Amino acid sequence: MATSLRKELAYDAEADAVAAMLVDASFREEVLARMRVLRGSATVEDRIVRIEQVQSAAGIPSFARKIVGDEIDILQVEDWTAGHTAEVQVTIPGKPGDMSGTARLEPAGGRTLEVVELTITVGIPLVAGKIEKLVADMLHKALDKEHEVGREWLAR
Repeated sequence: MATSLRKELAYDAEADAVAAMLVDASFREEVLARMRVLRGSATVEDRIVRIEQVQSAAGIPSFARKIVGDEIDILQVEDWTAGHTAEVQVTIPGKPGDMSGTARLEPAGGRTLEVVELTITVGIPLVAGKIEKLVADMLHKALDKEHEVGREWLAR
């Protein structure tokens, strides 16, 4: 079983400006700060973005907290070496599941649409679907925060 996520994020900037922002470690660090992660870091090397973060599990349902504990370690890697398309991999180290897919930038008359498409897979019988939906909701919120910070970043 797997859950699909598709999110479109519009920016009032050219695709090259959005691409430059997405491979800027300072931008990614600002997103982490605004997400209020417990701990986090972002590094970029050769257009490969690596984001490590630890989020509190407070507020998630008890069935999921039993699996992840009090904190959720998340590793996100985006490979933007293909230009305006990235391969995206998100894992929770030591836990059964992952998220993988693509992010691509589509120019639209002076604006840019970032299209994120991920497949979420959790390998835990009986509760996989519930956890995948929970993860999808968390990813939607994280992408909304990244979009908010990105629009402000590009306006500066």
